[in-house]
Amino acid sequence: MAGLTAAHTLTRHGLRPVVLEAGDDVGGLVTAGTIGGFEIDLGAEAFARRRPEVATLARELGLAVDQPAGGSWVWSPAGGGHAVPIPAESILGIPGRPDAPEVLRALGPDGAARAARDAELDPAVGADAPDLATLVRARMGEAVLTRLVGPIAGGIHNADPADLAVDSVAPGLRAALAAYGSLAAAVRALRAAAPPGAAIATTVGGLFRLPRALAAAVVAAGGQVRTGTRVRGVRPVPGGWEVTAEDGVLRADRVVVATPGPAALTLLADTVDVSDVHLPTGSTITHVTLVVRAPELDAAPRGAGLLVPVGAGVRAKALTHASAKWPWLTAVTGPGTHVLRVSYGRPGEPTEDVDPATALRDAATLLGVPLGPAALLDARVVRRAGILAAATPDHVAQVERVVGRVHQLGGLDLTGAWVAGTGLAAVVAHAQRIAAHDERLPRRATA
Repeated sequence: MAGLTAAHTLTRHGLRPVVLEAGDDVGGLVTAGTIGGFEIDLGAEAFARRRPEVATLARELGLAVDQPAGGSWVWSPAGGGHAVPIPAESILGIPGRPDAPEVLRALGPDGAARAARDAELDPAVGADAPDLATLVRARMGEAVLTRLVGPIAGGIHNADPADLAVDSVAPGLRAALAAYGSLAAAVRALRAAAPPGAAIATTVGGLFRLPRALAAAVVAAGGQVRTGTRVRGVRPVPGGWEVTAEDGVLRADRVVVATPGPAALTLLADTVDVSDVHLPTGSTITHVTLVVRAPELDAAPRGAGLLVPVGAGVRAKALTHASAKWPWLTAVTGPGTHVLRVSYGRPGEPTEDVDPATALRDAATLLGVPLGPAALLDARVVRRAGILAAATPDHVAQVERVVGRVHQLGGLDLTGAWVAGTGLAAVVAHAQRIAAHDERLPRRATA
């Protein structure tokens, strides 16, 4: 997505970029497949609305944007396991109102009371915490961390909150804490400043329509999108850059490297000193998409879905009730037929044995609805290894080191989630900024 976005931005300045894509299709983690007769997202399915760039881009490309229906839940291990609504006024599970009924349900009286003590603490407590877990534990206690922030922030970023740099995953939170005096007040302030409505959205018909529309727009503007073309090297030459691909060599005034981090380091190794840079890789994530016949799910008992904390007695870390979450998909599937996505792969947890039967059992437990083998109409298992490395303080420092060295060169830029941060909103905004930053706007560019 980063490369396509950069290329599209360049076409807006009259350039004709060449996009070299190693895969057979465009979009990276934004991809689709047909399951049970429905073409649906198999990778990323939504984008954060905290920034306007993705929605604006989608509309420019003629795509409608829609918000999810229903709220989301979190699984509580208390009392043998039950679901509670995610606090409405929260960020990454951090409650803005610790006395809210849903917070009490999630934490219990003692946990909620400890969270409320945040308002009594000096603003300096936890303010210098490098990671999200340390900040939350210091301000609101262990229950908020394990029962809310762990499953929610961990589910979004595929990492333990102890490995997440506060300023990377929650921009502005630390400053708001200093300004408003408590973590809860900081959350309320940031939520009040956010766009009204849901925190996320998608393109009607599936998020996968966005990269397809981007690719079509690049080609329509005179650019090229070459799939199945792996790049072997990038090196400076007099007057520009030389890109060696499997099908030949290209010359360009400017190159935007939009690969995942490890691949980017390999491409840069002969041009930039990256010998002291060791980027971590993410754990393997497994998504099992199920299409089931279950009229009992018409009532959407868990709304758009739910997240599961560690130690909850269920292997799944999240469940998305896609056909209840997205109005466009609800209309397509009709009553009685439902699309569920069950996600696995906490850090360090193997998922090779996860199959549709496992996902069906977990879905039945989490949804509170019997789902036997006869209910399963179709399924698809998608495994992705080494993606979404945690935005740890060390990771952030190493990325800044590489970016600083690349900036010393002319005509070479880096973008992608490993540089921009997790999520399509961050990636699109960064790719657009990188592509448009050079006032010289060279004649030819390769993304």
